[in-house]
Amino acid sequence: MTGSVPHADPYAAVTVAAPSSPEARAVLTAYFRDIVSRHHQRAATAGEVRAAMAAEPSADLCPPDGLFLLAHRDDVVIGCAGLRLLPARTGEVTRLFVVPGARRHGVGKQLLDAVEDAARQHAVSRLRLDTRSELAEARQLYTANGYQEVAPFNDGRFADHWYGKILS
Repeated sequence: MTGSVPHADPYAAVTVAAPSSPEARAVLTAYFRDIVSRHHQRAATAGEVRAAMAAEPSADLCPPDGLFLLAHRDDVVIGCAGLRLLPARTGEVTRLFVVPGARRHGVGKQLLDAVEDAARQHAVSRLRLDTRSELAEARQLYTANGYQEVAPFNDGRFADHWYGKILS
């Protein structure tokens, strides 16, 4: 059969978790370590990671204000993503992260798709997100999935690109 590709099983299982759970805290720490390290262009110190986590808490990624997703493979957390539920049927994608050893297996897309599905279930019609210039793979993921650059909507310390998408 030309032109068809057999359906592959997803690389990871995606589940909802509390951002305060031990698994979520561990992957959030890895996320902030990566973001802070890229920001400073060197390895982040433990104190810098703790400070960034305190300055940008994830507690609002729980119902009714949002949700937090974990990607698991073989009972190991390999990624995460958050969704903030905002007024005017708007949602904000945040904390999208895949551990380095699990990258290039479609986990980022799985998480992004899961966030979009959850947003639709919560009657969100428009998503937004911010990211950094050096996260070229993330920016490519967003544009490949229909996100377009928009005017800045925040002054986030770790943001220099802003994207939006209308959900169908």
